[in-house]
Amino acid sequence: MISLDDIRAAATVIAPHVVRTPLLPFGDGWLKPENLQPIGAFKLRGALNALARLENRSNGVVAYSSGNHAQAVAFAARLHGVPAAIVMPSNTPAVKIEATKALGAEVFIVGITERVQRAEALVAERGAALIPPFDHPDVIAGQGTIGLEILEDLPEVTTVVVPMSGGGLISGVATAIKALRPDVRVIGAEPALAADIADSLRAGALVRWDPAERAKTVADALRDEPSELTWAHISKLVDDVVTVTEDEILTAVAGLARRTRLIAEPSGAVAVAAQAKIGSSVAVVSGGNIDPALLADLLA
Repeated sequence: MISLDDIRAAATVIAPHVVRTPLLPFGDGWLKPENLQPIGAFKLRGALNALARLENRSNGVVAYSSGNHAQAVAFAARLHGVPAAIVMPSNTPAVKIEATKALGAEVFIVGITERVQRAEALVAERGAALIPPFDHPDVIAGQGTIGLEILEDLPEVTTVVVPMSGGGLISGVATAIKALRPDVRVIGAEPALAADIADSLRAGALVRWDPAERAKTVADALRDEPSELTWAHISKLVDDVVTVTEDEILTAVAGLARRTRLIAEPSGAVAVAAQAKIGSSVAVVSGGNIDPALLADLLA
């Protein structure tokens, strides 16, 4: 498991390249708008930290992603002047695929259960380095910098709500917060249609859902499942999970746009939807790469 020192070291590495997002008042709580990052999502933090720490990146990097990690790795690779090959599932929104290509990455589209195998094959073919979306200590440490910033900006915080899927974000945030303020509650937020972590916490062990079942949620960035590494963090550090319906997620997207002028994708609004049930807290708005047509429909 990662440590507070790992997260503090990551903060130094990524500081020149990320936005130190502010806390914004929202109802009786606060928002941490990671949708304001250069690639529109928190994933940039972990990708920058992981790529910077690679001992050998001369043959480029490979990643697999449903969209936001793809853009993050492409951005970080361009920054370091190395090629990036990204494997994305066929149900990835077009807006995320095109954004990844625009950052200079080579993109491979595969079936929803084939991306890991294709990425591993590219690594073997090219001698490239793999940067996974969540199952890596350096990635988790980078995401944990969000927790440091929340505590610095709101020392009196009592509850932090974080969206969950693969679990890299909440693993890092919870590590930072519990190391410095063990009294602060860390609450995971999941779509009810992809609530495998909620099931796992109730069972006390990892419960695996069929990928086709998880793919039913509109929150396309939250269709992954935790790894053994992220589960080790989650099972130890996360206090509770709140699940939200598809209607609650989409209502949160529209509410953010109308009330705060923040554009969040459905996955990015899941913590805000959960915050509505919890009350005073900080909710992490994890991403804003929404399909324009969906946003138009929600605001019509």
